[in-house]
Amino acid sequence: MQKKRNLRLSVMGGALVVSLGLAACGGGGNGDGEDSSQSLADEQTLTISPSVFPVALDPHQWSAEGAVVGPVKHFMETLVVKDGDDFAPLLAESWEMPDDTTWVFHLDPDAKFSDGSDVTAEDVKASADRLVDIGGSMAPLFEPIESIEATDEKTVTITTEQPLGTLLNTMSLLFIGQADEMDDEAYWQDPVGSGPYTVDTYRADESLVFKKNDEYWGEVPTLDTISFTNIPEEAARITALTTGEIDVMAGVGADSVPEVSGMDGIEFEQIPGYTYQLLWFNSSREPFTDPKVRQAMWYGADVETIVESLFGDSATLAKAPIPQPVFGAPELEPYPYDPDKARELLAEAGYEDGFTTSLQWSDSGGESSRSMAQAFISDWSEIGIEVEPQAKERAVWLDDLNALNWDMNLQGNTVATGDADYTLGRLYLCEADRMGYCNEDLDEILESAKASLDQDERKELYQEASQIIWDEAVGIFPMDLTVSVAYRDNVQGLEPDPGNRTSYVSVNISE
Repeated sequence: MQKKRNLRLSVMGGALVVSLGLAACGGGGNGDGEDSSQSLADEQTLTISPSVFPVALDPHQWSAEGAVVGPVKHFMETLVVKDGDDFAPLLAESWEMPDDTTWVFHLDPDAKFSDGSDVTAEDVKASADRLVDIGGSMAPLFEPIESIEATDEKTVTITTEQPLGTLLNTMSLLFIGQADEMDDEAYWQDPVGSGPYTVDTYRADESLVFKKNDEYWGEVPTLDTISFTNIPEEAARITALTTGEIDVMAGVGADSVPEVSGMDGIEFEQIPGYTYQLLWFNSSREPFTDPKVRQAMWYGADVETIVESLFGDSATLAKAPIPQPVFGAPELEPYPYDPDKARELLAEAGYEDGFTTSLQWSDSGGESSRSMAQAFISDWSEIGIEVEPQAKERAVWLDDLNALNWDMNLQGNTVATGDADYTLGRLYLCEADRMGYCNEDLDEILESAKASLDQDERKELYQEASQIIWDEAVGIFPMDLTVSVAYRDNVQGLEPDPGNRTSYVSVNISE
């Protein structure tokens, strides 16, 4: 049985809050062991400008969007939260497994929504049902779940078709809303949650303001107001940070790092993240049905130079199809740049004279996506491959991506749970059909990993699966991205989240 721990406030962002005196958390720490505590400012208002503004406040509809989920976690809560490679209680004060396919969660008897009503097992069931009914990126994680039942008002019983070692990861992403209200569209304009903040105002593409929930059932935070403001241009965001218009610039582009990291009165942090770049081949289309062609494309691109020249310290060369901080990620040998090897493989596959193909990406990725695409296209031209660039509007790109209406696809992705299953066990199964690749041996490994309750065994299986994806060149995996954040030096206790879903609940402002 998992015991309730006194982590209520500190795990809201999925990580323990460390001492305010540590320089890694910014906010006036000098790193020499001195007491850097400062008196708090009278006005506890934090203003953040995110790199991507939330399009909505519905975490079921937008379950895989970090730009939505990050803000939502301030006013809605999950049963459990990630705590390193382990999990800590939140709405569930404890849980146990009577057998290998049954999980019983006991809700905290004090847990309440901000309107004073109790959080019940029916709310948990209704939230899960709604997320699954909507479909979308997270719905496949619930497929191995046979049933979610409200055993009594404060007990949730989950039955799985087989042992499921990933269930806590899934529950850490399920935000709980009010069962009787969630189907009303108006609810999501002003949603009621159980978190330490309430939604004050939300203006699409403009601003989002949270107010402290003084009646919060857990430990009440220090900040009175948390405000997200949309400033689309990065140069304008930097100016707003220097003038004090905003306190936090969440997401600093690679080109801006040298400028921002050297500013007086500004703390700058970079941490390894769960976000990465991938370039998939459509393995259901010629010539990418042949693994030799896919491997040739990787050998024929100077990936290391592309990453270093375009992203500098904001990215590291990938060593797996998932980022290194993710549970289950191995350290594999990157493909070297070898044009001669690429030509040899192309000749073996019957394409000694090269071929013509296309590469698509979403124009919402900005100049960095375009620059990366152009760099790959330039390198491939040297081995006889002519590539048509296809920058598409995001809606068109997404429709074409899901319909497999593309030859090659460039995009960013995030392993939201920090666990390999979220990406490998969701995207690379034959039935997922996300890039036209199917390998029954890989399926068997991934299904075994999902079913195992032994975390060490799961890690070994995901490493084996990663090796297959790597060797088969299902795609090119250029880089793991860092999480970059800049903030004013009176901001105390900010701890960036590797999944770009930072919680600001434990932050305070010094004088």
